[in-house]
Amino acid sequence: MSAPTAAREATAPGPLSAPVPLAELEIRHTKIFINNEWHESSSGKQFATWNPATGEKICEVEEGDKVDVDKAVLAAREAFQIGSAWRRMDASARGRLLNKLADLLERDRVVLSTIESIDAGKLFLQAYFVDLDGAIKTLRYYAGWSDKIQGRTIPVDGDYLTFTRHEPIGVCGQIIPAGFPPGVVNIVPGLGRTAGAVIASHLDIDKVAFTGSTEIGKRIQEAAGKSNLKRVTLELGAKNPNIIFADADLDFAIEQAHHGLFFNQGQCCLAGSRIFVEESVYKEFICKSITRAQKHVIGNPLNGTVTHGPQIDKKQYDKILSLIESGKKEGAKLECGGLPWGDKGFFIQPTVFSEVTDEMRIAKEEIFGPVQQIIKFKTVDEVIKRANNTHYGLVAAVFTKDINKAFTVASALQAGTVWVNCYNAMHVQSPFGGFKMSGNGREMGEYGLQEYTEIKTITIKIPQKNS
Repeated sequence: MSAPTAAREATAPGPLSAPVPLAELEIRHTKIFINNEWHESSSGKQFATWNPATGEKICEVEEGDKVDVDKAVLAAREAFQIGSAWRRMDASARGRLLNKLADLLERDRVVLSTIESIDAGKLFLQAYFVDLDGAIKTLRYYAGWSDKIQGRTIPVDGDYLTFTRHEPIGVCGQIIPAGFPPGVVNIVPGLGRTAGAVIASHLDIDKVAFTGSTEIGKRIQEAAGKSNLKRVTLELGAKNPNIIFADADLDFAIEQAHHGLFFNQGQCCLAGSRIFVEESVYKEFICKSITRAQKHVIGNPLNGTVTHGPQIDKKQYDKILSLIESGKKEGAKLECGGLPWGDKGFFIQPTVFSEVTDEMRIAKEEIFGPVQQIIKFKTVDEVIKRANNTHYGLVAAVFTKDINKAFTVASALQAGTVWVNCYNAMHVQSPFGGFKMSGNGREMGEYGLQEYTEIKTITIKIPQKNS
């Protein structure tokens, strides 16, 4: 199947030597991948996927349901049986397989980035340099860990040798977000709308990991709680505070705050959507933020000169526009943007609000769109209290040249990650997860491994020589 018009028309190159998307993209795989084979859905159902930049249908994808989940779980469970090829495989060989998968992602990086851009509306260059780069680095990082997951010997009382083993927890169901391909693979790509609850409640799944909205995450946790005692890790919604003090490098802080909000058109759980700016630099910050937002080039995300693409679908587009209207009605000052753009697709202008107060919907609800809210504050104690006054706690940031102030604020903020004088500084080696309603558990780094292993204690009686 040929690519939609958006892909064929993407002829403008990006920066010198930058990669370019495929001009003609063949959609080769639309089936469900289970046990190294492609399957049609058991129900025969399919669902359409649409290009958010043009409104054109890309293709029909097989829609999985409970029967398909059962097939995938059975295949995974068989891999855990004693004597199976997967169970007997050397740890170093597992690492080689992960590196091979990373090699294949490298090989097909342009293809996958083009698909991501067409399917999710993400800028092609962001998909290439951020998403695919992150997936490849994640696979290589954990390939290195494959033969280094070690237990400990423990000096216990008596004539015993006691040691621990870290063993795989079992079959895991990964429910992953659209628009961000991580270094893990969904148990059944192409699952239907009810799949999350099916996976979470499946008796033969030992762990469920979900990334997405808090509302759906709560349903996933409830469904898991009604079945066997499985582990659940959740990375959910956020309303992240970004605190800018007057003594910060203001131009740098403005640029970081801008990218921290407008990356992927605001459709990012890390988005720094509550920007607290100290009173003495508030007006300057607003002025420069408006100028920065208005520099965006809106259009086809496959075009390398475009810096702002569409929202992922009509539902999200309508939600964002509704929240923008609520901001205006509740008294926030719309400084720029706030309107749809173009005559097709789901584009929204980069939007900046000032005079935002804490009780407004745009200051409390996760917008997941290109809407920057700039909030005034006066003191350190005040901004800490206001920043923490949310049900969420995923990430936060503070910009200041005063290291003592930076440590004070970073220690007080209730968030799983706090950045100082930077934003979106994500690394595969560092654990990632949230406080409060932003979820539980951690992914990435050595901490992430702990979520996928059980610790087994083995104690052996040591025979003693007769005296």
